[in-house]
Amino acid sequence: MPGGPRCVNAGRRGRPPATVQRMASVAGAEGGPTEVFVISDGTGETCAAAVRAAMLQFDDSWRLRIFGGIRHESELRRLIEQAAEARALVVFSLVEGKIVASLQHEAERLGVVTVDLLGPLIAKVAVALRSEPRHQPGLMHGYTDDYFKRVEAVEFAVRHDDGSNLHTLVDADIVVTGVSRTSKTPLSMYLAQRGYKTGNVPLVPGVPPPRVLLELDPRKVFGLSIDPSTLRPMRVERVRAIGSRSYSSAYTEPEALHTELEEARKLFRRQGWKVIDIGGRAMEENASRIIELYEADPPGHGAEPSA
Repeated sequence: MPGGPRCVNAGRRGRPPATVQRMASVAGAEGGPTEVFVISDGTGETCAAAVRAAMLQFDDSWRLRIFGGIRHESELRRLIEQAAEARALVVFSLVEGKIVASLQHEAERLGVVTVDLLGPLIAKVAVALRSEPRHQPGLMHGYTDDYFKRVEAVEFAVRHDDGSNLHTLVDADIVVTGVSRTSKTPLSMYLAQRGYKTGNVPLVPGVPPPRVLLELDPRKVFGLSIDPSTLRPMRVERVRAIGSRSYSSAYTEPEALHTELEEARKLFRRQGWKVIDIGGRAMEENASRIIELYEADPPGHGAEPSA
């Protein structure tokens, strides 16, 4: 999160070049692991990857602390003070000139060694291209509208997994439904990562489907189907992993499986839901098929099918 360390890593490796050895020894001069602070106006992952590559050259133990989303001078001052107390090396990837100047001034005042990872490279590229850089933070990992849309979609999928929070299922872009072990959750999470708010609802033998599911726009609901001979080994493995006491014998009995799947298909036809046969295909393929069908006839376009 902005202003706080996102992760801590440690390592030991290799032999250092002399110029890097001087910087890395600063934090470890008084014993203990070398601390390296990564300060970034984005996620910090680009900078952290470069630090990890450099630290592979060292025998010394080290610790990496990543501070992402740093956009204000007050945050920088606090972090440089922490770095001074820890005798840490600071590696930064900041693009706003005022913020960079503030960091360098504070670091010089407190005697903190810093490495500007992007500044010299951006300057050289600007000369080569004869163009002015944008100096806009967060471009690589993109805190864009699309980024926040995907975050919202993943949060929605988590809240609406396995039939949870049915009262807000109507807000879903896509809903997948099917019998047990038809990849409902993995599909939901994958679709969410593509930016589609996705819920999934299980179909349980002997239990009527939730009314809210039946009342959804049919164009947003996808029924998952599979051949009984493909489904049975997956259920047998599930029983073996969880324990037979958690399931009735009908859960893996071939005839019961056939009946369960046939009832699900009848429901799909009755409701006018598109059917996705998940058997023999990778989860990504099934998700792509769902997206293709959804985008070809999205809810809210044209006349809504009657119930």
